[in-house]
Amino acid sequence: MSDAVIQTIELGSQWPTIDPFLFCVHHDDHYPAGNEHAGPAVALQGRDLGQDFAGLDGWRMYHGVEVPGFPNHPHRGFETVTYVRQGLIDHSDSLGAAARFGRGDVQWLTAGSGIVHSEMFLLLDQERGNPLELFQIWVNLPAEDKMVAPHFSMLWDGAIPRLHHRDDNGRLSEITVIAGALGGLVPPPPPPHSWASRANADVAIWHLNLEPGARWPLPAAAGIETIRTLYVFAGESLYIDGIEVGGRTATVVRGDGEIVLSSTGGAEVLLLQGRPIGEPVARYGPFVMNDDDGIEQAFADYRATRFGGWPWPSEEPVHREATGRFARRPDGTVETPAAVTGRVSTAP
Repeated sequence: MSDAVIQTIELGSQWPTIDPFLFCVHHDDHYPAGNEHAGPAVALQGRDLGQDFAGLDGWRMYHGVEVPGFPNHPHRGFETVTYVRQGLIDHSDSLGAAARFGRGDVQWLTAGSGIVHSEMFLLLDQERGNPLELFQIWVNLPAEDKMVAPHFSMLWDGAIPRLHHRDDNGRLSEITVIAGALGGLVPPPPPPHSWASRANADVAIWHLNLEPGARWPLPAAAGIETIRTLYVFAGESLYIDGIEVGGRTATVVRGDGEIVLSSTGGAEVLLLQGRPIGEPVARYGPFVMNDDDGIEQAFADYRATRFGGWPWPSEEPVHREATGRFARRPDGTVETPAAVTGRVSTAP
């Protein structure tokens, strides 16, 4: 029997993570048609607006009051990686930057010394439902980079490579390569001070989609200290070197050799891997530092400076003038998705 599986646990609403990862959550909301304000075109009675996490009717307002999402809130000392599979998000921040992204895009934000941002989930279709599905992953920063200047990168869907692998029976596995090279595919770079920007950190974020009956050989990690976790979030089960783990599970696996993944009924898996930073972690709400003094200083700095203030007319702004996906940086330059097909490598 393979010794690839180290530990398996069931998934709750917030997924367990291992250094250098701090947090991972899977949002999957089946929003109704939208109204003229990009919010839900239905009554909101019975919802705890501002703290709506119950999932009534299959969706949540979260901290939003008019539009679902997360109005302005601060961060310091870590990074957020937001991978949106369905739907759209409007980003606004204390640097004056703005973005609308989704439908396969990834936003990678280094909070560094401090930033305030909002993430609002737009319901633009006024005739049909507005499904939204995303992963948000928090990646820690080492002590030497916790106070770097904030920075965000957009990894547009068309620039994110995908590996297509057909096994001996012709069954397809598709791997979306968000971070960490795979099979000759190299994704767009993370922000310059990210732990993931260090080659020896061996950070990878991959989305695996195995069709029914598919088998895919997960290659060995580059470093012997790399820790690798497989989150099965769709499908009934996954086999890891012949060992079955159920759906809605997180499994820590060995990274020092190839592992064969398979699924009789099909499965979707998020893989997070990396070499641990190995430093003390002190966290309180939106701040992640190395000790309690760092947390107290973060609160003091936020009270004194608001990390640059909030230049938007609303705490939950949406970009009503936008006609598509874009990113506008603090210097005013605007970036839009390249009109290209995502890079695909086909492996036998």
